[in-house]
Amino acid sequence: MNSAGRRDGPDPSPAGTDDEADRWLVGRARVGDRSAYEELVRRHRDRIYRIAVRMLGSPADADDVAQEVVIQLWTALAGFGGTSAFTTWLYRVVVNRCLNHRRAQRPHRELEDADHPRVPGPERRVLAGEELQAGLAAISALPEEQRVPLVLVQLEGLSYRQAAAVTKTTEATVRGRLARARATLMAEMKDWT
Repeated sequence: MNSAGRRDGPDPSPAGTDDEADRWLVGRARVGDRSAYEELVRRHRDRIYRIAVRMLGSPADADDVAQEVVIQLWTALAGFGGTSAFTTWLYRVVVNRCLNHRRAQRPHRELEDADHPRVPGPERRVLAGEELQAGLAAISALPEEQRVPLVLVQLEGLSYRQAAAVTKTTEATVRGRLARARATLMAEMKDWT
């Protein structure tokens, strides 16, 4: 911390002040404290699933990946060097697992929104559902290098610096890839505007 009470360092945690608690829990989990590990999982399981479903587009695949990440986390904590925020490291683990999962499942299936009812309703609801499906399909069709920054920055709300840390690139690279992703989506969705 500096004299103004702000955290120094190049990698702020997306979770803010929870970073200290995460570091303490990681330290405890590394020495075999199962309750600390369970608390880490409890604190971050929604984030893990949310990233996975946005990266994969399938709730079933996201469940599988989230479960794999939780299992992997126990052994992977030894690889967390503490040079970045735990959440930055966790995003990297989840994104990498999702990318590996997608590569292993070629050809890709179309995204489905499991929460959207598939029953007939007013025209507005039907059109909204069709637009949502078109948007999800357009996101799914993005190349990985564009999809990852879109999910991290646009959907998860990470800063460019945080997304660069997760993807191990520069902020300029994240900005460029995000701009290309947005342009591609705008072109794909032009009939819906």
